[in-house]
Amino acid sequence: MKKLFYNGKVYVNRDEFQEAIYLEGEFIKEVGKTEDLVKKYDQADVEKVDLEGRTVIPGLNDSHLHFMQFGESMNQVDIEGVESIEEMIERCKLFMEKNPKRCQKGIHALGWNQDFFKGDKRIPNRFDLDKISTEIPIVLERVCGHIVSSNTKVIEILGLTKDSPQYPDGEFLIGDDGYPSGVYTANACNFAKDVIPDFTLEERREMLIETMDYAVSCGLTSVQSNDVGTTFMNGPVAFKLLKDIYKENKKIRYRHQVCFNDFGEFEKYLSDGEYSNKDKEYDTNYLKLGPLKLFKDGSLGARTALMRNGYNDDRDNHGLPWIKDEEMRKYVKLASENDLQVITHVIGDKAIEDTVKCYEDSFVDGENKLRHTLVHCQITDRELVERIARDDICVMAQPIFLDYDMKVVEDRCGKELASTSYAFKSLKDLGAHVAYGTDAPVENLNPFPNIYMAVTRKDKKGNPEGGFYPKECVDIYEAIDAYTVESAYVEFQEDIKGRIKKDFLADFVVLDEDIFTIDPMEIKDIKPRMTVVGGNVVYKR
Repeated sequence: MKKLFYNGKVYVNRDEFQEAIYLEGEFIKEVGKTEDLVKKYDQADVEKVDLEGRTVIPGLNDSHLHFMQFGESMNQVDIEGVESIEEMIERCKLFMEKNPKRCQKGIHALGWNQDFFKGDKRIPNRFDLDKISTEIPIVLERVCGHIVSSNTKVIEILGLTKDSPQYPDGEFLIGDDGYPSGVYTANACNFAKDVIPDFTLEERREMLIETMDYAVSCGLTSVQSNDVGTTFMNGPVAFKLLKDIYKENKKIRYRHQVCFNDFGEFEKYLSDGEYSNKDKEYDTNYLKLGPLKLFKDGSLGARTALMRNGYNDDRDNHGLPWIKDEEMRKYVKLASENDLQVITHVIGDKAIEDTVKCYEDSFVDGENKLRHTLVHCQITDRELVERIARDDICVMAQPIFLDYDMKVVEDRCGKELASTSYAFKSLKDLGAHVAYGTDAPVENLNPFPNIYMAVTRKDKKGNPEGGFYPKECVDIYEAIDAYTVESAYVEFQEDIKGRIKKDFLADFVVLDEDIFTIDPMEIKDIKPRMTVVGGNVVYKR
């Protein structure tokens, strides 16, 4: 396969653009001027594509999301953005009426956020969800996934009473009536969610392919996804499903980020499981086996992120640890001994500090050679930011989180700490590797609202004027690089991915607007006209 894409504005590097891309097979062979390359490759076996003057950027690479869970969310009741518990109830009831067969065994959805409720901003409980149904289990997750609400049917299935022992690393809350309230936190959420029967393998296959189609329509050419051990608890089945899909469907590149149920399971995967065969089983550029994924804390919105000094609006609450320091050290030590990267969900400053210390203790020759990474890395003071950069610890950041978080972070953390948090520009300027992602389905996996947020630090309505702590705004080059070459760096592929240059993978996106000159307020509305993966046009409109 030989192709020449010409007559475009092709982003090569900061302030450096070319016009044409010539590729053979999966790789780019030459980038240059239209006149030169059209003349050089004027051959019958070279397919020619006129870019019609449009802007071309490298394929976008979401550094952290939950691909399978996003697929599930597209097939469940939409409760994102509801402005009251009553609205959420009505949406679920309507979904049940329209999809009775799908709801026979229960309803599970993600997306409510009590901070968006008008009037009473409380967390939904069993009495609320009983209004949807008392016959089938109902499980509705807060947008962060760290708090779950259920109806009474779920409590009955779990056999919970006020005297039941609490789940490890999580709680079911007790109501004023002395009965479980239907609210679960941290790891207890998984027990509630497990009450809803799982999708069939065929349904999951269809969801994954549907999600791939949507992702490439948004300009994504690579995803680094935590599905195994979170959305998909049966690891061997999940790994096989992805391998089977990729035998036939190579539409987007996928790298696993893997959680484990316990330390013993992790040991087994290293000795005679998936990780013992990774060189043989994952020898293509389309499907890769990636890092160990850990969770250190919860979320800011749910007040379960680990905070050094507690919450500004709830001083006695310091958040919830998802994994104890001693156990985390065991995981990181064993991973490092097996040359395996570790990435950890950290939001609060205490979670970040403890995780940084754990990583430091496992460095090889005092260096972060395995590119251990902080996922989210939101609440920081200046000293912590400097320490992360000094240690060369990578960050997988989600600027789009600020669309909501800027409305609560000062209340949760105080203005001083808020001013040094979400410090993605400072981290970059200090030399840290910062890669962007969406954590979908917490946010939509569309990368352009994320880029918009990084550049403007304004919500989707354009507030606040001037941006939220605008010193942390990045420019458009930095934002695109964070989504391309930096995302490639955190997966050890920066030598073949993330740039439009010779001998790099032919992954790129043709945009409907010039992202480099457009009004920054319009970046969020940009749409791809064409997405190319490995030289193949996988999306076009």
